[in-house]
Amino acid sequence: MREPSLNAGRSGIRAESNPPSRAKNTVDRLHLINVFVAVVDTAGFAAAARKLNLSPPAVTRAINDLESHLGVRLLTRTTRVVRVTEDGARYADDCRRILAELAEADDAVRGEQGLPHGRLALTAPVLFGARFVMPIVTEYLARYPQVTASCWFMDRIVNMMDEGMDVAVRIGELPDSSMQAVRVGQVRRVICAAPSYLEQHGVPQTPDELAAHCIVSTSAVTPTAEWRLMDNGEPRSVKLRPRLITTSNDSAIAAAVSGFGLTRLLSYQVADPLRDGQLKTVLSEYEPAALPVHLVHREGRHASHKARAFLDLALERLRANPALN
Repeated sequence: MREPSLNAGRSGIRAESNPPSRAKNTVDRLHLINVFVAVVDTAGFAAAARKLNLSPPAVTRAINDLESHLGVRLLTRTTRVVRVTEDGARYADDCRRILAELAEADDAVRGEQGLPHGRLALTAPVLFGARFVMPIVTEYLARYPQVTASCWFMDRIVNMMDEGMDVAVRIGELPDSSMQAVRVGQVRRVICAAPSYLEQHGVPQTPDELAAHCIVSTSAVTPTAEWRLMDNGEPRSVKLRPRLITTSNDSAIAAAVSGFGLTRLLSYQVADPLRDGQLKTVLSEYEPAALPVHLVHREGRHASHKARAFLDLALERLRANPALN
């Protein structure tokens, strides 16, 4: 029998020892990029440490190791703020895709029969979130006990990639993006007032008559408001001087329901008082085109199992809601 050469034996030893080393390096890199994405998403080392249940020094070491490995500055730090560099922002986007693909691979190997798990992050406008999304979220969490949810209900556009959102509700026409959008309904921009106000002050028949009415504005706190309407198929802007200006939709609704004056809101925001007869719409024939409502999520296979399960439930519930259709 021919004896193996010494070189062959050494080659065999190297072949057995390298894979564990590569595997360890891969695990270390995944840890580093996970820490980096957490720092970017939370805009701070201490916040990232809390999110990942690590010590702040461990987070600092991970970022230093990653920057040393890449030879690139990813973050700029001061005593008060952490900012991502231009290179760091591009790298963060790539890292998020890598982490999303790994999560998707984990879901795939577990099989589609496995229950969704993990943390679902979603965003919606304040009133829409409270009235339409929250009931769906609680039903979803009851159905899938291995999922936790984080809801960002705010009246500003949340950057889904930068802030780690899985699903968003968008009202209005959508800009081009890499996200996937599914239409679930539409809402109108309605002018409304309490029946008691209309009985006392009359029902306006044309936009020109609005100037003689008490107006509640939910626009920015300025002395004038501009309502964009349609008149015989042509766009028209009506400038008004509100008696009451507020940045809260809830407070504008309360003022209108009390009989104070006319206000202009999205139909879903006043769906309940309209249904209950507390408010009535006026000048409906002058309304502009309805605004679409979409569910937005990460495109294609980047939509996780937990996100797809939520989307399936949300599509069914929202499309069946008469206030949106």
